[in-house]
Amino acid sequence: METLQVFLLLGVFVVMVSAQQVEEPATYSCTEGYEFSEEEQECKDVNECQTLPDACKGGMSCINHYGGYFCLPQNAQIIIGNGEEEPTTTTRPPAPHLIPHPVVPLPRSSYLTNQVRLASIRCPVGFAADEFNLCRDVNECAPSSPCQHHCYNLLGSFLCQCEQGYKLSPDQLNCHDVDECLLSAYVCQWQCVNQPGSYSCVCPEGYELQGTRMCQDINECETGPNCREDQMCWNYFGGYRCYPRNPCQEPYIQTGEGRCSCQSPSACRGLPPSIVYKYMSITSERSVPADIFQIQATSVLPSMLNTFRIKAGNEDGQFFLR
Repeated sequence: METLQVFLLLGVFVVMVSAQQVEEPATYSCTEGYEFSEEEQECKDVNECQTLPDACKGGMSCINHYGGYFCLPQNAQIIIGNGEEEPTTTTRPPAPHLIPHPVVPLPRSSYLTNQVRLASIRCPVGFAADEFNLCRDVNECAPSSPCQHHCYNLLGSFLCQCEQGYKLSPDQLNCHDVDECLLSAYVCQWQCVNQPGSYSCVCPEGYELQGTRMCQDINECETGPNCREDQMCWNYFGGYRCYPRNPCQEPYIQTGEGRCSCQSPSACRGLPPSIVYKYMSITSERSVPADIFQIQATSVLPSMLNTFRIKAGNEDGQFFLR
């Protein structure tokens, strides 16, 4: 600033101009994510979640943190630990009044004279001071991870994630197996076997697994010769049986597949003129009563009487005719 001084000497005006150097006001600079507070004369954290429009997209929750912010799902939990204390779980960042000074602001004159004045810094949990006395994020996931499966480092914290088939334990660090067999009674068609991190479906004897959960009957009559030459193979659900190729007995003779006829009227007096053998599979655990099959006889003569009865195999009375 220049000053003007006027003196009266011997009737002559003498004007003297002098200059006076005045120091400029000191200016301060803060690290990124902080701004200098004139009132408190210190660096304060900038809350980007309030100053930035739409800081997080896709319904993510904005969490302000020291010198920045990060976006997490609405139900995400943050584990905060400093490597010495037992980590705690929280869904909110620390209170704003606990925000430390990331770096002490210096007047510009100090930089001009190459005089650097640094103060001891106190970093929040999850941060540590570096060689420049700045708070840097601590990577809790390295070198020994506190998570049982996968560890993801966050700004000032970390998250644990489990492999497929596992879920986080209440301590948010360890993983325990998910028993998929308890999730639904329809996971497998027959039986579900739980395994660490997974499950498998098994089928009863005579069936094979089709895909991952369905059971398909094994046709033993097609997989190999399981019956003698004079026998025929009959496949049923879960197994097979061998029947004689010629089931006819005297006085009947075989006239077709499974059909026996009597050729002598005198020898077959009082006996059915023909017998037909049919085989079928009946599934177990079916609801009852239920129709298994229907049979119809055609009357050749007007006076013919047809009679139906169960010849054998119904000792327990589980079948009846109607």
